Order: sequence, then C-alpha cells, then structure tokens
Amino acid sequence: MEKNTIKEWASDDQPRQKLLTKGVETLSDSELLAILINHGIPGKSALSLAKELLSYCKNDLNIMGTLSVKSICKLGIKGLGEAKAVTITAALEIGLRRHQLIVKKEIIKSSEDIAEFLRAKMAHKPQEIFAVLFLNRGNRIITLETVSEGGITGTVVDIRIILKKAVLHDAVSLVLCHNHPSGNLQPSRADELITQKIKEAAALFDIRLLDHIIVSTDGHYSFADEGKL
Repeated sequence: MEKNTIKEWASDDQPRQKLLTKGVETLSDSELLAILINHGIPGKSALSLAKELLSYCKNDLNIMGTLSVKSICKLGIKGLGEAKAVTITAALEIGLRRHQLIVKKEIIKSSEDIAEFLRAKMAHKPQEIFAVLFLNRGNRIITLETVSEGGITGTVVDIRIILKKAVLHDAVSLVLCHNHPSGNLQPSRADELITQKIKEAAALFDIRLLDHIIVSTDGHYSFADEGKL
C-alpha cells in the first residue's frame, strides 16, 4: 500500500526535503502541490492527490488558478476537501499577484507584454469578463479592474464608469480586455462597437485607448495588431 504521508516516504521522495537540499526550482508541479496538500489518505499519498488534481486541470496551472474552492471540492477527488482546497487556491492567488506586480513594473510596449498575464487571469473563466488596464504616463500598469461580468451583450459595459476610474487613477491610456470562454478569438460586432465608443469617449478626456485584447485558452487577439483601432 502506498504511504500516505510525506514524512513516511523515503528521504529522496520527500518534496520538502528535496526543496531544502536541491532548491525549489527542482520540484515538479505535483511535488509543489504535494507540499501544499501536506498529507494524503489511506492508500493515496499527497503526491497522488496532487497528480490527480493536475490531471483534472490538464496539467495546466493556469486552469487550476481559475478554480474556486467550491470548484476544487466539486471535482470529487477523495482526500481533497475544503481545507486543502483553501490552501491551494490561496497559494495560486499569491503567485498570480506576484506576477501582476512584476508586470506593473514593466513598460508596456506591445500586446505580447500583457497577453500572457491576461490569459492567466481571465482565459479559463467560464463566464465572459470585461476588464480595463489603466496605464500611467510611463506606459506602466496602474491597475487592472473588472468592469462587467457576463458578456458584452449580456452585461452592459458602462463607459462612464470606465472613464471615472481612469480619472481617479490619473491614467493617460487604457487597454481594454475580455475573455471568450468559447475559445474563439475573433471579435464580435458588439466587441467592435464598444471598442469604438470607448475610444471616442476617452479621447474627449485626452486619454488614449492603446488596445483591446481578447484572450482565450488558444491565445489572444489584439485590435491594435490587427489595425482595428
């Protein structure tokens, strides 16, 4: 029978010991998750639970990062209850926030500079989310704020709220962004119309719309790169 606690494993198999002796970068995703999970159940080790969770997420941490505590519990993985799900979601959120801080320090020069971050944040969400990146005069990100959920056609995007936030943040430029849960990256007519309306309204406040980026699990689409701004 497989040993179910990390302490019972041979030293070479213990993720914590491996981290201490060989460095955190040597650990696999499943080993890092096993440390968070801490202990398994009879017949199933923490590492086995970690591998099972990763399997449900197609071995993609970006997908895992979009799961809520309830979503993890609903997977029905025996031995992976609410307490462990809380630890996992908290750790993934810390990693995402750390990445967000790094991105904020960088100067945005192209759609590629922010697409990866946006995909990690939004691509796997089951509902459509519309958000805005507010940038300062140095083209650095001030903040990313969600302005609506449920889709551009299902939830009205209030342009006044976007501009109010831009003024409050003292932003000089904007990047619109939303996800397509269907995976299709092509903009809809509604996407094009709201982009044009926001661009024209922002211009009245001397605020530039730099781009509108659509993300999905398959990649991203940039209005600016496609010459649609």
